Amino acid sequence: MKILAFPGQGSQKIGMGKLFYENFSIAKKVFEEVDETLKFKLSKLIFDGNITELSLTSNTQPALMAVSIAILRVFLKENEIKINQTFEFVCGHSLGEFTALCAANVISLKDTANLLKIRGQSMQEAVPQGEGSMAALISSDFSQLDKLINMVTKIGVCEIANHNSSEQIVISGHTKAVQELVNNASKFSIKKALLLNVSAPFHCSLMMPAQSRLQNELKEINFNVPDLPIICNYTAASENNPEKLKDNIINQVTNKVRWKETMEFALDKKINTVVECGSGKVLSGLFKRFSKDLNVYNIETIEDLKDLKI
Repeated sequence: MKILAFPGQGSQKIGMGKLFYENFSIAKKVFEEVDETLKFKLSKLIFDGNITELSLTSNTQPALMAVSIAILRVFLKENEIKINQTFEFVCGHSLGEFTALCAANVISLKDTANLLKIRGQSMQEAVPQGEGSMAALISSDFSQLDKLINMVTKIGVCEIANHNSSEQIVISGHTKAVQELVNNASKFSIKKALLLNVSAPFHCSLMMPAQSRLQNELKEINFNVPDLPIICNYTAASENNPEKLKDNIINQVTNKVRWKETMEFALDKKINTVVECGSGKVLSGLFKRFSKDLNVYNIETIEDLKDLKI
């Protein structure tokens, strides 16, 4: 029983996917189609650009998706398999859920690239620069976190954005409230609290303008029945219904990514193998720490592709 996972923001790096582009025509076609759709040489930025520009949300989101889909298509072709012959479920972290939708043929590559560009731009524009922040909290005891959040919400919005694991939670909201939480975290059993280098406060109620815009854009796009069930961030449960998949991807913008529960769902469904497809090893690391019973792989390089026997 296998699950396929796609990374989210933070996994981007210059040069990601370049060797796949140069060595596999099926990967090259993915990057060319995304470039053509966005009317912008995103591939040049990904392969040889500036990390600051690549890390702009409106670039990062379609870029990470393009790399993941390119690698996935190579993997499927080289092994002469279909996605639903090999995997029981597919999932992705935040923007990675859009990659999952594309991988499962719910939406086309062109629509996915367009939607992620719009999603990135609208998330960036939802809150004025400097007024929103995010912070990562590391602890073995989050029992007092609600009390801490309630304390700082007198200053501004402060909400859980990602529940990544038993030891890691990311919070999001107004900069002053998030900063106050970081300053007081140690008094509430939080071992470590770090402000993140992000351009906007994702996955909290401040993203409502972005959610509204995405909802509007999605009215025109038809969702197909997926080739295999998608575990959604909003519900931490699998879904096959196209309209529910659309609702979940809309609600995801202002709500927390329930990644810990996603991993619990996978284990509950007797999943024993996880393959992260794309740049970085963030999700692989979370799955490895979550359960020693899981065989965890990631396909980021051509060597990874050759080494993976599945």
